[in-house]
Amino acid sequence: MTANELDLRSLAAGIRAGPGLTAKADIGLVASRLGLSGRSVVPVGDDCAAIPDGEGYLLFAIEGFMNEFVADDPWFAGWCGVMVNLSDIAAMGGRPLAVVDALWAEDEGAATPVLDGLRSAAERFGVPIVGGHSNLRCDRGQLSVAVLGRAACLLTSFDAQPGDRLVMAVDLRGRYREPFSNWEAATDATAERLRRDLDLLPQIAEAGLCRAAKDISQGGIVGTAAMLAECSGVAIQIDVSAVPRPPRVALDRWLTSFPSFGYLLAVAPGQVPAVLRLFSARDIAVAEVGAVAEGHAISITNGGEAETVWDFAARRLLGCASAAITT
Repeated sequence: MTANELDLRSLAAGIRAGPGLTAKADIGLVASRLGLSGRSVVPVGDDCAAIPDGEGYLLFAIEGFMNEFVADDPWFAGWCGVMVNLSDIAAMGGRPLAVVDALWAEDEGAATPVLDGLRSAAERFGVPIVGGHSNLRCDRGQLSVAVLGRAACLLTSFDAQPGDRLVMAVDLRGRYREPFSNWEAATDATAERLRRDLDLLPQIAEAGLCRAAKDISQGGIVGTAAMLAECSGVAIQIDVSAVPRPPRVALDRWLTSFPSFGYLLAVAPGQVPAVLRLFSARDIAVAEVGAVAEGHAISITNGGEAETVWDFAARRLLGCASAAITT
C-alpha cells in the first residue's frame, strides 16, 4: 500500500482497533486504580518517572515483555529488555546509569538465551546490569527490566504546544524481526553508533531545541503520537505521505511497527532545521511529518484528506491528560 493508493478511513480504523493502540488503554485503568494522574507531582504518562534531584532529574522506567515474545525469540527479548528501556531514558532527554532485570524460566537452559541477550545489549550500549531477581523453576518464561537514568533538561509528553511541528526520526537500516512487527536496526550496529545515536536526544534537550518527545513504542507511530497528544492536551495531525519508511514496507504495517530507534518530537518551527540536521548527520532518517494544534484528537492526513483515529473528548486513552478535556 502506497500513500497514493490508501483508503484513509480503513487505515484509521485498522490503527484504532489494533492491539498496539488499544492495549495502551490498560495504562489508564491501572493508573486510575492506583490513584495516579498526569497532574501528580511526578506526572504519570511519560516514558519514565522524572524525579527532581538536585539540579536535574532521576529517571526511572520499567518494561515487561509478552510471554509469547520471550518464548519465541528469547535472545532478542533479552536484548530488547535493555534497548527499549534505554530508549525511554533518551526520549526524556536523559542518559542511562544502570539496569536491573527480573527473569522467570523453566530451567537454566531456558534462561540462558535471555540472559545472553541482556548481557550482549548491556555491553554494546555500555550500561551495567547491577542486579535483579531470578527464578529458574517456573512453568513459563517471563521477563521484566528496569532502568535508572539522569537528565539535566527534560523532554516530556506534556509539553507539546499548538504551533509545534511534529518531527519523526527513525533508523531505517534494519529489517523486521518476524513474525512480530519489530523493526530491528540495532543488533548489527557498532557500540559507537548505538551510544552516539541515543545521545542525540539529551543533546537536543540540553540545547533547548525541543521540550516534548516520545520514543515510538508498541503503539506504533500513530499510537505514540496519540499518547503525546493526550498528555499535552493538544491535537496532532500526521501526514502519512511524509513519514520516513523503509522501501517495500507496506504503510499500514509501518504505521503500527515498533522500531528499535524511533522518536517523535514536537519542535517549534524555528528549531526544526537544527533538529533535522542533528539526526541527518548520524544517517538517521528524519522528516517533518505533521503538526500540533489546539484540540483533542489524533488524526492522519493524505493529499488534503483527513481522518480521525482517536478523539480524547469522546474516549480517553491513557487518561493522563495534563488538564481536563472539555468540548
